[in-house]
Amino acid sequence: MNSDNDLQIAGDILEVPHLLQPPREHPATIAEFVGLARSIAADRAQWAHLVRYDATTRWYHRLRTGPGYEVWLLSWVPGQGSGRHDHGRSSGVLTVLEGTLTERTEHGTRALTAGTPPHGGDGEWGRVFAPGYVHEVVNDTLEPAVSLHVYFPGLTEMPMHGSPHCEARPGPRPVTA
Repeated sequence: MNSDNDLQIAGDILEVPHLLQPPREHPATIAEFVGLARSIAADRAQWAHLVRYDATTRWYHRLRTGPGYEVWLLSWVPGQGSGRHDHGRSSGVLTVLEGTLTERTEHGTRALTAGTPPHGGDGEWGRVFAPGYVHEVVNDTLEPAVSLHVYFPGLTEMPMHGSPHCEARPGPRPVTA
């Protein structure tokens, strides 16, 4: 099939406004939430002046809200971590804006690095997750890191999970005579 013929048959889609979807004011799909995270990440002036570092706890700031979603900015000094958790009924997008974070799941460990494209590279640009996704995020480096988190619906709970490596297991029974 020749694409020139297709255009001649269909015409210019911009000339048929009733076929176009109206632009959405707020994201509604996973791709749109990823796009929101990427656009905020690219606009450093929107977030860089807000970042603070706290040696005693992870610092966080709610950057934006919309219908049913929230955008959070977090900083991580070396050694800080989230603990093993999920996000309740929320889905989310996590992307690293500065530095490197380590994500640990039951499937392994991944380096999440700032500026890495979503397809390839040494690290990964971030993570998209559904409700029930259990992970731990840690700054294992010697440099601070900054991350951006988009939650839909807005984050209302963050249940903590015990470490799979520290769970109590019954030991061998003592031998009695």
